Amino acid sequence: MGILDVKNVNKRFGGLQALGDVNLNVAENSVHAIIGPNGAGKSTLLNCLVGKLIPDTGSVMFDGQSVLGRKPFEINQMGISRVFQTPEIFGDLSVLENMMIPCFAKRDGAFELNAINSVGSQKDIAERAEQMLEEMNMADKRHMNAAAMSRGDKRRLEIGMCLSQEPRLLLLDEPTAGMARADTNNTIDLLKQIKDERDITIAIIEHDMHVVFSLAERITVLAQGTPLVEDTPDNIKGHPKVREAYLGETA
Repeated sequence: MGILDVKNVNKRFGGLQALGDVNLNVAENSVHAIIGPNGAGKSTLLNCLVGKLIPDTGSVMFDGQSVLGRKPFEINQMGISRVFQTPEIFGDLSVLENMMIPCFAKRDGAFELNAINSVGSQKDIAERAEQMLEEMNMADKRHMNAAAMSRGDKRRLEIGMCLSQEPRLLLLDEPTAGMARADTNNTIDLLKQIKDERDITIAIIEHDMHVVFSLAERITVLAQGTPLVEDTPDNIKGHPKVREAYLGETA
């Protein structure tokens, strides 16, 4: 059993079968990509992993513990962090203040946003946030308003905010969506660096095959809510069923 083990997960929305008998095993310290055409069930599956949706049937285990029925913040505290498709940052705050928020949450658990007003009395939190900005190569932007940054830098900040909580599993939902190619390549390099330097597992949903084949060690292909195939990137590239389902090609 891997660090993330999904067995026989089903999810319906009325008459729509969004997920059908999904099985997924993500090995610890690996990069595992989940791909498929629009409507394949990728985001639904991800939402089942982080507590936003509860499967109708099946199990979702993280490091031997069920995540089902737990609230999203409880799943986060288990060691799972999620990077959303649209960067989830506090646009009205500075880059440094954004980084301090998850540092507070990591230290104190329950966190009130007005605690940011007492920054001067939170030297340890400020130091930890500064350290994370250094690791993300964003120290020079510490006093910048977060809303004013490029999409690539917003994504870099959000990833840093997730890493500040020291997760064991990082879930990424199309992390390069809407980016220019230069920002996409920078994000690929950042994720490679994170994988090399940290004891972390990464599961990524992504449409950009350049990103997938640059990062993934294993790939699961979903089609109409059901896993079609799981294999190495080299084998996925030429798989006839994948080409038919994902690229719309026939034999």
